[in-house]
Amino acid sequence: MLACLLTMLLSWYPLSSRAGVAPPDSLRRATTDSLIQVQCPEYTALRVGTILFVGNKVTKEQVLRAELDFHEGDTLAAASLGKRLEANRRRIFNLQLFHQVLVQAVCRNGELSILYSMQERWYTFPIPIFSLADRNYRSWLDRSDRWRRIDYGVHVVRRNFRGRNEQVLANVQLGFNRKYELFYEAPGYGRRRRIGVGVGASFYQSHALDYQTLDNRLVNFRQDVGFPIQRLYTTAGIRWRRTVQHRTAFDVSYHREQISDSVHRRNPTYYLGGPKREYLEFSLSSILNQRNTFAYPLIGRYAEVGIAYRSFLTNGSPSIVTLRARYARYAALGGSFYYSMGITGQARLGRRIGYADNRALGYDRLVRGYDAYVIDGRHYALVQQGVSYRLFDAGRFRLHGISNPKINSIPLVLYLNTFVDAGYVRNPAATMGNTLPNRPLAALGLGLHVVTYYDWVFTVEAARNVEGQNGLFFRTDFPI
Repeated sequence: MLACLLTMLLSWYPLSSRAGVAPPDSLRRATTDSLIQVQCPEYTALRVGTILFVGNKVTKEQVLRAELDFHEGDTLAAASLGKRLEANRRRIFNLQLFHQVLVQAVCRNGELSILYSMQERWYTFPIPIFSLADRNYRSWLDRSDRWRRIDYGVHVVRRNFRGRNEQVLANVQLGFNRKYELFYEAPGYGRRRRIGVGVGASFYQSHALDYQTLDNRLVNFRQDVGFPIQRLYTTAGIRWRRTVQHRTAFDVSYHREQISDSVHRRNPTYYLGGPKREYLEFSLSSILNQRNTFAYPLIGRYAEVGIAYRSFLTNGSPSIVTLRARYARYAALGGSFYYSMGITGQARLGRRIGYADNRALGYDRLVRGYDAYVIDGRHYALVQQGVSYRLFDAGRFRLHGISNPKINSIPLVLYLNTFVDAGYVRNPAATMGNTLPNRPLAALGLGLHVVTYYDWVFTVEAARNVEGQNGLFFRTDFPI
């Protein structure tokens, strides 16, 4: 089921060979050692004498040094120096604070001087909110009142706050769904930046709520006066961060949720124990991210594991334990071809689980081609595979008349992608009419991926699933 043989007929587009235009960062190769070999030809080990950083006008130097796995006074093997410098350059680039990061090294009498130069991004983004109040574009189209299901407001993000890679996020969202949020994230404090914190609060109201699943689709209830759903939560946690590639987080959050009596009458098991509930959730997660770039990875691997314990403060709801895991692998196949594979799974354990917690595929994760459906259940497994071909690389477009280097150049790379997905949801209590749980799900398709400014990825994909259904779908991230 996971094997797929697809033939692609592609026309060759000559890549730009303009002088001074660097290839996209996701295509960089390890730096060569030829210059060092010429400068220090008889040395097998080299001492790091000086490490310099240029271009970090806002970013504190200690943030950059915390990503390096060597320091002044360390000894590096000459044979693997190029790969070592490139691995550290990628870690700095994957802080996602810079448009580009370059590394140079000079050797004299067996001692290295290493220079990292970078171009900083724009860090403050006041972004107007104008979005669809549904899971995805296809789900929004299926609504008869789609034009009333619009959210608007402002989303403000300040990245690299105080130059320490901290982040402040605020949301003021009005319209169909109302949301007021404030979050602060500090990945690390101290000289080695190992221990950090995260805190935040969120309040949400909506005039409509999907309160039931029927025929593998969500059934919606709208209430023009009052709100069928209200949620409040606060969270605080500790971060342990070895580098940008290896992070662990422990969070404690308090949740208070309430549905209207009208929703409760329609689905008495939406929450167990009544229309209101309160609970504490304790979660621990760890991420190993060794991809070449985080936005559109081409080589490397990604692993994530997490466990969450939910203890209800209201009667009628037994505790829930949720286990999640994800693994992805990315490989270069030669030329302009790249392969990606991802496996994701969840197991949710509890004596009884309310409808609101009985979610599997079709929400955060899905088998592509099933965008119009949700598959409820406690446990699921998802496998995704794809082959990408670099179709077009424009380098960087220069915007004439704009002098600010943070916004006057736009990278653009296009990939043609073929994919095959498969999934399975285990739900012994699936209700009649919901036919997708407890059976294999699979789809294949063809997509066009656009990689551009500030790690933005846009995809359009045509898919066909095993139910014999075809569809065209839009997404705003790399699917695997």
